[in-house]
This record gives sequence, C-alpha cells and structure tokens, in this order.
Amino acid sequence: MLSHSSGSDAKNLGHRADSRTRDGHFNADTHHLVDASTLRAMKNSSILINTARGPVVDEVALVTALREGAIGGAGLDVYENEPKLAPGLAGLPNVVLLPHVGSATVSVRSEMARLCAENAAAMANGTPPPYLVNSPVVL
Repeated sequence: MLSHSSGSDAKNLGHRADSRTRDGHFNADTHHLVDASTLRAMKNSSILINTARGPVVDEVALVTALREGAIGGAGLDVYENEPKLAPGLAGLPNVVLLPHVGSATVSVRSEMARLCAENAAAMANGTPPPYLVNSPVVL
C-alpha cells in the first residue's frame, strides 16, 4: 500500500498503488486533491480510502470512477458535503460507507471530555479557553 499526505506526490502514486489512503488536513491546496484525473490514473483494481476530510475527494468524480470501473472500490468515513452524499454513492456495490468513527474509542472520547471540561472551567473563571480553535471569532 502507498499513502500520501501532501499534494506534491498525490497525482503520481495512483498508477502503482493497490490502495490509496488519504489522511491529513483540509485546506485550499487539498480541496479535490483526489479528482477525476487522479482517479483515472489509479489502477482499475485500486481501492481508495478516505479517512481525512471529505472535500479532499471529488465525490462526483468518485461515483463516476466507481460506476465505470476505473477503480475497484472505495471506503469512506468522511464525505464532501456531510451529512449529504453525492448522488449515487450510497447505491454502489463497490463502496463501503461509515460514519466518521475514528475517534470512537473510550480513551479518545475521555480525552475529548477532559478538554471540554477545561475549556468550560476557564470560561467560567473569565479566562480564554486553553483549547480554543476559533479565537478570532470568540475573543
């Protein structure tokens, strides 16, 4: 299996990989990083796995590639326009769709609860939350 986390090599791996995984962040540079040309470059037996952010995969192009047999299948737990799916995606026999369950472990959820509690305590004390992700909006 080959995987990538940056756009620089994304277009060049498909012709060699049996499967592709996509993980990492989403920004303007990674929007539709996996597009129709990327999917066409993949082996027709390749499996695309996206557990990163939905918009890194062009779902309309993915549906076309799956229908036409350009790739063998796909496994997704994130979607381009969550909670909506691209038309036709859910009905394909060569795709596995899951809710985003990557964080569904006791240890991760416990840590998430701890961070939320620390944020709430800080706000109750009139101080900025330590784990604030949208400070320009809140502060």
